[in-house]
Amino acid sequence: MEDKEINYSEKDEPKSLLPFLEEDEKEDKAGQFSVAGEHWEDYKLEEELAGGGNMGNKDPSEGVPDESDSSMESLEHSLGETYNIQPMKHTDRNCIFTLQRNLKELNDLAKEKEFVVQKSRGKLNTCQMRIKMLAKQLEYVDMEIEKEEEAGNVAALSRFQAMHRRLCMELEKEKDFELKIALDLEEDMLEMWQIEAEQGKYKMLHEQLKKAEEELEMEYQERAKVRIWKEKIAALQAEENQRSREKKEEEALKQYEERHKKLLEDAKRNHEKAVCFLRKSMARVREKNAKEEVKNQEHTERRIQAVLSLKNSITSNREKLQTLQVWNKANAFEEKKQEMKMREAILAEGGNVTKELLLHKRLLEHEKEKQAFRKRQKSRKIEIVSKILQEKAFIHKQKKSQSRTKAVKAGGKLEDSLPWRKKAWQYIEKTCKGSAGAVPQSWCPPSACSSAGEGTASVGERSEKILQDVLCESSEDEKERDTTLVEPEFPGLWSQECDFHKVSKEEMDSKQLTTSIGEKEIFVKKMEEFQIGIFHKKIVSGRECKRDTFYSKPNCIHFKDFDAGQTYKKKIALINASYSVNFCRLVGISESLKDFISIHFDPPGKMSAGMSCEVGVTFKPMINETLEGEVMFMAQTGSFSIPVKCTPKRCILALDKELIDFGSHVVGETISRTITLTNSGALGTRFKVQASAGDSGTCRAAKASPRRMITRHFSDHIPEEKVSNSPVMSVVEKKEQICPDRSEKMTNCVAEGEQRRTERSRSCGFIEQLDQDVLSSSSDLDTENEHNLAEISHDETPVEIMLGKVTEGEIEPFSSVKLQVMFVPAIPGDVQTEFVIMFDNSDCKPLCFSAIGVSIDVPIWVANPNIDLKICMYDRLYQDCVVIHSRAKTTLCLKFEVCKELSKHMELLPKSGYVQAQSSFSVQLKFLPRPSLPEDAGSYFHKEMRVLEVPVTILIVDKAKKVNFTVHAIVTTSDLEISPAQIDFGYCTIYEAVQANFTLTNKSILPQEFGFVGLPEFVEIQPNDGLGILLPLESLTLDIIFKANKAKEYSFELTCKSEINRQFKLSCKAVGVHPPLELSHSLVQFAATALNGVSTATLYVMNSHVSVNRFTHAVPRIGSGDPAAVGPTSFEFCVPEGCPVTITPSVGTVWPGKKSLIRVSFRPTLSDQLIREEAVRRLGRAAAAGAEIQERRKDDKRKGKKLSISRQQTSQQLVRDGGSKHLTALSGSEQPTAEELNPDSDAYMAAQAFLMRNFSGRFEKYVIPCFVASGHIDEKKGSENLSCSPCNTLYLELHCPAVAPAVVVTSDNGKDTVHFGDVAIGHRMMKRITVQNISPEKLELGFSVLNPNGPFLLVRPVGMLEPGENRALIISFCPDEDKQFYETLDIRTARTNLTLSISGCGVMPSTVCSVGEVLDMGYVVAREKATSTFQIQNTSTLTLRYSIQLDSLSPTRDRDQQRLPSFLISPLQRTEFVGTQNYNGLSVFSVFPTEGEILAGKSQDFVVTFSPDHESLYYSDRLKVVLFGKRPAHVVLLKGAARDQPMFVEGGVPLDVPVESLAVTLPTSSLEAPKGELPEPVKSILLVLEYIEGEHSPVPAMTELRVGAIRTTQPASKKNVEFSFESLPLLQQKGFTLGAGKGTVESGQVKLISVSWVPPADFHADDPLLVTALLTLKSNVEERYQILFVAKVVSANAPTE
Repeated sequence: MEDKEINYSEKDEPKSLLPFLEEDEKEDKAGQFSVAGEHWEDYKLEEELAGGGNMGNKDPSEGVPDESDSSMESLEHSLGETYNIQPMKHTDRNCIFTLQRNLKELNDLAKEKEFVVQKSRGKLNTCQMRIKMLAKQLEYVDMEIEKEEEAGNVAALSRFQAMHRRLCMELEKEKDFELKIALDLEEDMLEMWQIEAEQGKYKMLHEQLKKAEEELEMEYQERAKVRIWKEKIAALQAEENQRSREKKEEEALKQYEERHKKLLEDAKRNHEKAVCFLRKSMARVREKNAKEEVKNQEHTERRIQAVLSLKNSITSNREKLQTLQVWNKANAFEEKKQEMKMREAILAEGGNVTKELLLHKRLLEHEKEKQAFRKRQKSRKIEIVSKILQEKAFIHKQKKSQSRTKAVKAGGKLEDSLPWRKKAWQYIEKTCKGSAGAVPQSWCPPSACSSAGEGTASVGERSEKILQDVLCESSEDEKERDTTLVEPEFPGLWSQECDFHKVSKEEMDSKQLTTSIGEKEIFVKKMEEFQIGIFHKKIVSGRECKRDTFYSKPNCIHFKDFDAGQTYKKKIALINASYSVNFCRLVGISESLKDFISIHFDPPGKMSAGMSCEVGVTFKPMINETLEGEVMFMAQTGSFSIPVKCTPKRCILALDKELIDFGSHVVGETISRTITLTNSGALGTRFKVQASAGDSGTCRAAKASPRRMITRHFSDHIPEEKVSNSPVMSVVEKKEQICPDRSEKMTNCVAEGEQRRTERSRSCGFIEQLDQDVLSSSSDLDTENEHNLAEISHDETPVEIMLGKVTEGEIEPFSSVKLQVMFVPAIPGDVQTEFVIMFDNSDCKPLCFSAIGVSIDVPIWVANPNIDLKICMYDRLYQDCVVIHSRAKTTLCLKFEVCKELSKHMELLPKSGYVQAQSSFSVQLKFLPRPSLPEDAGSYFHKEMRVLEVPVTILIVDKAKKVNFTVHAIVTTSDLEISPAQIDFGYCTIYEAVQANFTLTNKSILPQEFGFVGLPEFVEIQPNDGLGILLPLESLTLDIIFKANKAKEYSFELTCKSEINRQFKLSCKAVGVHPPLELSHSLVQFAATALNGVSTATLYVMNSHVSVNRFTHAVPRIGSGDPAAVGPTSFEFCVPEGCPVTITPSVGTVWPGKKSLIRVSFRPTLSDQLIREEAVRRLGRAAAAGAEIQERRKDDKRKGKKLSISRQQTSQQLVRDGGSKHLTALSGSEQPTAEELNPDSDAYMAAQAFLMRNFSGRFEKYVIPCFVASGHIDEKKGSENLSCSPCNTLYLELHCPAVAPAVVVTSDNGKDTVHFGDVAIGHRMMKRITVQNISPEKLELGFSVLNPNGPFLLVRPVGMLEPGENRALIISFCPDEDKQFYETLDIRTARTNLTLSISGCGVMPSTVCSVGEVLDMGYVVAREKATSTFQIQNTSTLTLRYSIQLDSLSPTRDRDQQRLPSFLISPLQRTEFVGTQNYNGLSVFSVFPTEGEILAGKSQDFVVTFSPDHESLYYSDRLKVVLFGKRPAHVVLLKGAARDQPMFVEGGVPLDVPVESLAVTLPTSSLEAPKGELPEPVKSILLVLEYIEGEHSPVPAMTELRVGAIRTTQPASKKNVEFSFESLPLLQQKGFTLGAGKGTVESGQVKLISVSWVPPADFHADDPLLVTALLTLKSNVEERYQILFVAKVVSANAPTE
């Protein structure tokens, strides 16, 4: 920041600096300024006239009549004549104004003196009349005294004597007053005569002034005429313009009416069209809504069916899991049994048991791996063959559908795929020769067959043969197959030996080849440019943007469900997503898309940010295949691409489930289930549902006798053991053994379906844990019967699972078909059937699904054997209806039993009943869980999972068979827990709301609604007013907001109700406090404030406590305590440390009924610790970079040297490593820590600027406590003498958002404070502040208004700031008082403000001068010099620049001499300080030094030299010590006297004038007296002595004379001076006494001669005494002085002047 000081000269000095000049200079300056102001007004008037003339010469507007033209021409002519008048000159006008002012002042002075004289005469007349009246009263009193003396009346006599004395005293006073008035009148008359004489001198000037005033008045009149003419011209022009405007308005009105009429007609027509269109639209909307409603109903039905099927599947899976568990146990038992047999056999043979068992296990694992490998091998072969057959069918179909021209074009594309197909068929042919015989030689590849036009039937037969050959291949060809399959799909792309690629190149068109090569070269060049870095980086807000600068809508160009031969068009929009201007151009498209897609793109040129352009894409497919690629573009910042995807119409078929589980059903029932086949593609096809290949699709496992136990599988003759993990897998294995010729594809489908079901059964593992207890309870069953599995032949098994009516049909695009599967159990046991869905479309794979069910043979059965009561709550009643069906032909008696553990909680009504033949019976199930259910239920209830499974038994009387069904339920509690149970708010004031938190927990696994009801008016619960829903086991934190409405003790309960009307209580208590003070605002929300900016808010602290009468109003108190006393109340705001908030005043006292203004300021700043850490981080990076550069330089130097010995290389490497470590350590040691950083350092300032520019903003909340205490705060002790209660504490909440500044200060290291320091009063200092716009936008700056009467001034503001621009502000400081000044200047932008703190101290330049107002140089011999020194000390705190000025050298002295002569002015009114001057033109007085500086606390010596060149007693001058060229600090009057002779006499009353005569007088020494005659007296000296009479101890009248000898440098002169008085006896006779009648005075000394006088006895007081005596001085020459002694007697009571 640059400091500039400006010192104004007298010419450049503004009006504000005029008070520092002299009073006379003030008047002259003011006069000049007023004259200049008047002249400026006249000059402006002349310019206006000139402008008016020019305006008058302009052509008038159109349509003006001829009369106005003539009138305007006449006015212009007269106006032009007036311009020929010559205006008075500026100097003449100034002279007139000056003379006028001076004469006016003289006239005013004369009038004033005349008024004073008249007033004095009136006072004198009044006084004389008073004297006469008193004289008459005195005569009357004398007469009365004589009468009373004669009468002897003592009392009256004394009274009249007192009156006589009083009248005498009044008469004397009046006479004295008359004398004084007379003297004053004489003086006033004399002054009035002098003024009249002066007026006579200026009489001629007065006449000239009158003439000049007349001329000036004439000039003003002429100008007034010009103005009138000018106004007339303007009025005429205004009338013409008004008429033209009226015409235009009429035309515009007509046009508006026509347009309005046309708009009304158009609106009617449009309204009719809109009504018609609206009716049609409403009809379409109703139709659409009806369709949507039908769809919604269908969707709802589908969802209901899905839910029902899911429920049934869950039930069946549970039973299946139980069966699987039993089978697993049986298998494990058999394995252990077989192992024991093997152990016994091995031990019997004497072998190693462990080794043999290990070998046996490895053999079994090897066999399993071998079987799995064979399966994978078969599946891969099937996939290869199916792909080849699909391609063949696709080519055949394509050739039929397309035209020959398209077929020729497409055939060229497909020729490349023939070689690998031939190779694949050759491989299949070779592999099939060994096992199934040779392939017929008439067979050819499918491509050749299709080209030769063979039918599809032969193709199908051949494919079946090939499929059988593939399935029968041996394991010897596995290695060859593996090596063949790793070959690529297109061998020409990888293998150089294949010549297919060469053939395609030869057949390629030369033009296409050249274009592709050219495009590739261009693309390679662009990639090289990109790698080199030619593209511009994507920089956004100072950072490199890594995202794409262009994006498209849509993101992907997708041509979906296209038909070959059709043309499709799409448009996409490319949007410039960068923050700068960019452009793009088309590079090309992928090779695979060039034959089908064309791009229509016109490059738009440069695009601004956010702009978009359109790209047209045309797609004309020739083949029915999926195509993928991309469209490539190039932008200024790099390349980008848009993906392209083309998908033809296809079938996408899926089943909603793959397993239908009918569950357990009684023989004789009919159960129906549905499965949904969905086509989500755009191509339809025909389907056919059929059972798996073979006559039998059903396998069954039933119970058999113990004699039919299957033990042959574990014999020693069979080395293999097939262990099945699921019953379905065992069934599949049986199928493979029975039907070895079944299609392998069907087997694969079954295996895949079974694998999915196995995975699904594993996912239900947690249900097994729940069923273990139930299964263990049924341990009474015969385990041997469980393990005996009987096989029933397929021929004897009836069909129990069959298809419904729909077995085949057409499935449309985007539709679904429901297939019905029915289960009619006939024989007890498990039933499973596999189904396959075949499709006509060769691209669609067959879909498989299976259905399973269990048949039970019981005379009665329960329609729902698993009754699920869902989730139940304690102490709530739940009911359900159990329907029991009977297939018996007689009536059965039934009894219902519940286990004893749950008899208290569950009940079946009725407990017994009869069911009729082939009928049903309903039983009511009631479940009321008690809280003791977990203890009562025992093993039926899982406490952790809260699951209850209750077995219910139905007993058939007279029969041993039982029917069981299970009741499932999840029992949970309905409790809501409130924590804590009691809340104490403490002391709460009525002006605040206190918040407390509590947690509401749902202990149930069901969601529960809750609500707090019946809340008091002073309580609020949030969120959602205390209402809501709690999810299972969820905890919700709620806020209680308590706001006391008056001072008392609160105790209340809050009630929370659940949806089942349960109530939960929460106890609360608090104490309401009414504090004696209150805040006008408890919440202050500051606007977003920039860093280092200031936001200010105001509020009031109010004391409304004026009375303790609690019956009329609420009084301040704590709870139910005593009211607070009425009186002054103090407050104190405690701002926490580190809070960027300032509160002023923070401490104060508020009287009752008053309020105190509080100002809250928010100034966000960066934390010092954060700045220090950033600075250290930056220093560390800089040090690391420097160390790295040094290491590189050292490495370069060392690599330049050739080392011959490897040992030297090793040592040098060690030295280099050690040196780098030392350098790193040195740089680390030199780096300062965060605490050592100086805030004024460059690193600190750079870190601060970096953080400020990258500041992202923050939001903070502060709560400021305000403590309240009764009483008045003592200024000395502060608040220590007061005790405050924490209950009365008020709180002020502040919301403080801080944002990054848009404008920052870059000068003075970024400081936002401008400190001028100490500046002298009246002196002006200027500072320059540089600001920068760091925002990306153009800013318009505004400035707050500084105090217009203050010392600060914004000299040069800034209007606009471009992004990143720096501009300078200039602020000046000119104090006018001796105090500290502080102001803030807000630099305002559209969003944030930057606050500059401006401070400065005005210092009064205080100096002390060693001399007083007068510096008397004494007497000096003419043409000699005398010097004197005085000192000025600087007692202020700033350096003072001074200059010495003498009035005799003043440039305005000549002007000042034009005033009245000094002898005409009384001594009190004289302002002439320059006395006699030298004849030689040189200054009498000179001072050294004349200018310089005095440091604070220092002093400066000044030497004054007095050098007169002739004799005079009235040498004088005035010396001014001026500070800063403006303000006089000291004024010293310089006096001196010069004599031609080295002696002088002084004293008495001066008898001559202090002005030297202009006549040239010879020196006294040259006038020699004639011989014999005494010399004439040189000078007369008057000594006046007044003797005071009437005092108790009379004192002689005293005066004195001084006789001096001047020290001279003349060598021949006599040094001493002798003096003597003559006529001493006469003087003594007259009463005069001299201290010394004669004597000698040494050189350079002064002799004081005292003179006293006492009136002699014969002295008459009425006549003053005058005595003359001669005083003779002798040195080189003799001088005689006439001493006039005048003595008089003065009464002590007489008034003195």
